[in-house]
Amino acid sequence: MLLADQDRSRWDASLIHEGRAIVRSCLARGRPGPYQIQAAINAVHTDDGDTDWRQIVLLYDQLLAVAPSPVAELHRAVAVAEVDGPEPALAIVAALDLDRYHLYQSVRADLLRRLGRTAEAATAYDEAIARTDNAAERRFLERRRAALAG
Repeated sequence: MLLADQDRSRWDASLIHEGRAIVRSCLARGRPGPYQIQAAINAVHTDDGDTDWRQIVLLYDQLLAVAPSPVAELHRAVAVAEVDGPEPALAIVAALDLDRYHLYQSVRADLLRRLGRTAEAATAYDEAIARTDNAAERRFLERRRAALAG
């Protein structure tokens, strides 16, 4: 389920509070490693109201400085799309060597869909569907792919 489609009022507030306290404690040490930064990214997603996507981009910048990886860059591109739109995010995605990774194809498909490039989006959805072994993800991707025609 997409973050935008989730009912945040159903999230466990006590677990969120506990998680935020742990993140603050770790970050207060002044030496955040990749796990602490990833936890901070998740904590920003739990803020009341809308997600602060600019903060997410900055945290991914920190993550990439301490633990560079194409998967982290892919996730950063998702946040960039929320801040600056799908075009600059697609440029980031295009530079990554993750063609065989289903989430790469899924992100690429969504960005192409948002840009109105439906034929390319359909192909990317097909690639993502072919590369996932998860039945729930496959159904989600198939629904997104079918929605392109409608």
